[in-house]
Amino acid sequence: MSENMQLCNVSTNELEQCLKCSICTVYCPVSAVTTAYPGPKHAGPDGERYRLKDPKFFDEKALKLCLNCKRCEVACPHGVKIGDIIQSARIKYTKHCPGLRDFTLANTDLVGGIATKMSPIVNYTLGMKPVKSLMHATIGVDKHREFPKYSAATFESWYKKNAKENQMRFSKNISYFHGCYVNYNFPKLGMDLIKIMNAIGYGVHLLDKEKCCGVALIANGMPKKAARNGERNIAAMQKSVVNGRQIITTSSTCTFTMRDEYEHLLHLDNRVAKDNLSLATRYIYRLVESGEVKLAFRSDYKKTAAYHTACHMEKLGWAVYSVGLLKMIPGLKLEILDSQCCGIGGTYGFKKENYPISQAIGAPLFKCIKELGVDFVSTDCETCKWQIEMSAGVEVLNPISILADALDVEATIELNKKQ
Repeated sequence: MSENMQLCNVSTNELEQCLKCSICTVYCPVSAVTTAYPGPKHAGPDGERYRLKDPKFFDEKALKLCLNCKRCEVACPHGVKIGDIIQSARIKYTKHCPGLRDFTLANTDLVGGIATKMSPIVNYTLGMKPVKSLMHATIGVDKHREFPKYSAATFESWYKKNAKENQMRFSKNISYFHGCYVNYNFPKLGMDLIKIMNAIGYGVHLLDKEKCCGVALIANGMPKKAARNGERNIAAMQKSVVNGRQIITTSSTCTFTMRDEYEHLLHLDNRVAKDNLSLATRYIYRLVESGEVKLAFRSDYKKTAAYHTACHMEKLGWAVYSVGLLKMIPGLKLEILDSQCCGIGGTYGFKKENYPISQAIGAPLFKCIKELGVDFVSTDCETCKWQIEMSAGVEVLNPISILADALDVEATIELNKKQ
């Protein structure tokens, strides 16, 4: 058997389809700002050929610089899963034991559950310069990074008290994977989704005991726990589908993780996600486009906004749905920003060794946003929101929240009663 055939038998992610054209490196946001990273071609397909022969060729320090933004995969003319090759190598070969910083950043359900119970204290403490300096010096969370605020109560608790009973009256229903951000940091986004879905005649139900999608666990060296979370979420989605409900989300990264990385990185059977999980903007846009539902908007809504395509949204290819939905709002003047990485990469930009790279990557985007002078920026990714609000000083809203604010609820309900 030839060496190439042997490699094909033991490698995945279309390794041997690499043309060595280096277009992935041209589009890599990390390679553009630092020479410390060898680039996706070398770290991915080229490096994997060596690692398959001898694991000692695994370069932990270099591969940790990968953002996992997937822009290399979007650019690849031959469909090589370059980012997955790099992340799979990190999972397979790393000898690094996650420390306190990794554990804290990755375990969003544990940390969020504690933080919401004492949110005023946590939010105040994390904003103090001495605390930030201490974290910088001890566990390695950069002192310049601003932390997202924690809510005083979880979205799940609000839903049980204020929304759950009302959802039973609808004949059409969907399930909602809300994720950690909505549950612990910004419940209003979940409330906005329910407002829209109820107005167009859909009840919204929560998945049965959902867990964090696992993206932060994968990035911080805890793939086994990510897989356990994935198994729980897959079971919850299967139960939803059996009950006749499709699943929607409001996070591009959660969606991408469950639709793609469960299979490629965690080796889970995620066909239920592939077939039944969709971003809320995509789901609603398709309903409107098909004529199944209609939307009515407030005549007094007048705003200017810029849309930022998050990296995982670019990989999904679904920005067209969010943009299309926003363009339906008569009073919204929308600018579409050039697709480029904001630099945060989830928990990547919280780490002091990555922070300068993170900010350098996002600098052109921040400059562009400041110069536009819009009322707010829209994006489907919560960590992009944190990065842009901190570095560009402009409010960032999910398209669902914009739609909810612009919607004439009563008129929309009346329109859909006639459907």
